[in-house]
Amino acid sequence: MNILIVAPEQIPVPGNGSVEICILAIAKQLSRKHKVTVISRASRGLPVQSTEGNVNIVRVRSDNSKVYIASVLRFIQGKAYDIIQVDNRPHYMAAIQNTFPKIKVTLFLHSLTFVPPTSHITKSLRYAKLIIANSSSLKQRLINRFPDQERKIRTVELGVDTARFHPATDAERSRYRQKYGLGDRYTVLFVGRVIPRKGVPVLLKAASLARKEVPLQLVIAGQGSKYYMKQLRTMASKLNVPVKWSGKQKHSDIHKVYQIADCFVCPSQKHEAFGLVNVEAMASALPVIASKIGGIPEIVKHGSNGFLVDEYRQAERFAQYLIRLGKNHELRRSMGAKGRSSVIQNFTWRQTADRLSSLYYE
Repeated sequence: MNILIVAPEQIPVPGNGSVEICILAIAKQLSRKHKVTVISRASRGLPVQSTEGNVNIVRVRSDNSKVYIASVLRFIQGKAYDIIQVDNRPHYMAAIQNTFPKIKVTLFLHSLTFVPPTSHITKSLRYAKLIIANSSSLKQRLINRFPDQERKIRTVELGVDTARFHPATDAERSRYRQKYGLGDRYTVLFVGRVIPRKGVPVLLKAASLARKEVPLQLVIAGQGSKYYMKQLRTMASKLNVPVKWSGKQKHSDIHKVYQIADCFVCPSQKHEAFGLVNVEAMASALPVIASKIGGIPEIVKHGSNGFLVDEYRQAERFAQYLIRLGKNHELRRSMGAKGRSSVIQNFTWRQTADRLSSLYYE
């Protein structure tokens, strides 16, 4: 098939945005069997056209949303695609399908952010030949919001590069720990945007409680506003929790951060459509402690590859699992191994692309 993937207008491809990371990873896997072009925003320092593996990337003007979609429509004019996949932008999908009615246009949704239950979005979704959700949880929420679209909605889970995200060797662990100035102490990791909905305050309180029974340190790999980061640093100091604030990491380096940790915590306080960080942690053979919310229980299996927290607003619930893992090295090892195994079986980018391919062949 000849496939065009239309990226959102805010971040270029390649880029550090989660959607853009997914787009490129999926495109590379699809390009094993299909001709794949990704259209993205122009950005200083990136050429108008380039290739990543077998994927052709074209970058067009994106002064604003209207300029970007106009640029995309001009690019498509006169070209023949079997499928045009639009990621996370229902109004772009509708505009493309309306302009090119003979081409099959699909919508790949990564969250609920751009699909509020408004009449405008409802009208846009009617144009989609197929709507793809990245988890069963997201699919169900979409059906609840747009019941008339149920027959079009399918699930394709995201994946991870299991060659890059792998269990740390002793040498890797030692080298990266030294780089971050960490000793041998039990290390708990958080990776993600540092914003209120991600639950870092709950993690800080949980670490404070757990430290009464197991010596631990936190690594927070992510960035938030200056004001919010200052609040969290003050909170950590008051709770006497040792934290290494490593800041936002390039995604090309993020696998190294997982290799310094003993366990991973995802204390999300609001719906997570999928929760890719949990899959990255599991691929790195880390046991996961995560909020039982959204699509996370589709990945983390309680008592097998990690622990799910029902009462995820309560720090005590996270603390009990931090203590349990902190005291039991063999439990950490076995849960990590099961996590790695479940990722290889279910959550690789090749599997994501193959599922998508099957839907598109249909």
